[in-house]
Amino acid sequence: MKLAIVTETFPPEINGVAMTFGVIARELGRRGHEVTVYRPRRPDLPGDASHPEFREVAMPGLPIPGYPLLRLGLPAGRTLKKIWRVVPPDLVHVATEGPLGATAIGAARALGVPVTSSFHTNFHAYTGHYGCAPLRRLAFAWLRRVHNRACVTFAPTRELCAELAALGFRNLTVLSRGVDTRQFSPARRSAKLRTAWGAAPGDPVVIHVGRMAAEKNYPLLLRAFAAMRSANPRCRFVLVGDGPLRPSLRHAHPGAVFTGFIPRDQLAEHYASADLYVHASLTETFGNVLTEAMASGLATASFDYAAARQFVRDGENGLVVPCARPGALIAAAVRLAAEPGLCARLGPAARATVEPQSWENVITGFEADLVAVVAGRERPASPLPLPSSSPAAAPAPSVVPPAPTRL
Repeated sequence: MKLAIVTETFPPEINGVAMTFGVIARELGRRGHEVTVYRPRRPDLPGDASHPEFREVAMPGLPIPGYPLLRLGLPAGRTLKKIWRVVPPDLVHVATEGPLGATAIGAARALGVPVTSSFHTNFHAYTGHYGCAPLRRLAFAWLRRVHNRACVTFAPTRELCAELAALGFRNLTVLSRGVDTRQFSPARRSAKLRTAWGAAPGDPVVIHVGRMAAEKNYPLLLRAFAAMRSANPRCRFVLVGDGPLRPSLRHAHPGAVFTGFIPRDQLAEHYASADLYVHASLTETFGNVLTEAMASGLATASFDYAAARQFVRDGENGLVVPCARPGALIAAAVRLAAEPGLCARLGPAARATVEPQSWENVITGFEADLVAVVAGRERPASPLPLPSSSPAAAPAPSVVPPAPTRL
């Protein structure tokens, strides 16, 4: 097939959507499909010409206000129609719902090209973290309109599909997230890296990976870190990533290691060289970082939703707590810091749990779904059958704990 993927985030940017579609583009290209990725131009990031499996077309874009690490694609319906009239794709897949993605759906529909979409990011849930909570209803209406113009909308979990269906989204099905268990592996552990972090043998290293942004619940995460250090003063804390909060967090918590942006190969080494992972965010649609930590053999503590609900069994391969109980997450994190025997048992079990969740299996299913859409042309897919025992989940509550204790 000739596949066009339209996305406002893509490698070398580091986030769940960029990583997911970087892998999908590469693997579909390896399977013989002709894949073209349309994404905002990023002259500020190092280019990568080492992807013969697909080609990129740079589109106009602007830095997101208050978040210059990401780009917002500008409307490009006229440009895309001009390109696709000459060489029409068999299918357009829109990975993000910004102006670029929305106009790509309009262009595809105008040309009679089947178009699918992905719901990966709870933008409507972010509005309260950026001082625009009154726009929440408008943001959600925009998301629903964009996705309902596609033949099929893919979401990462059945739980999220049920929630979206209850809110008026149509033609939903699952595109789960895989994990590269060869890259993310306990075998990548580095004594040299641990020494650079100031961790002596036997010191528990707590790692966190992600965008340093308001929606990631850093106040609660850092409260958990402070409680862990109180329970076990030997704990060391490593925060990997970048974002608008990084300067203030680094200033307020000089006892933690802030690595900034690191290449993905080094990221696997960082995970494996740690021991514990605490996931405090409540705005994820999946949470790749959690499955990457599990694949790396870490003991984890997280809220019971998204990837954690799908993969973590409390007390068997990790610790999970109800979303509405931030204090319970802190207590779970303290258990990990204080009970080395528990961590020694949870880490290997976590690795064993995610080993079958390969990208190969995930992409095989996605490929089959795309082929079915192309075969049906304009015919929408049937809505996802959801079990009656799984009612639509309510959106995760917003947790805004007090300011964190200085580490």
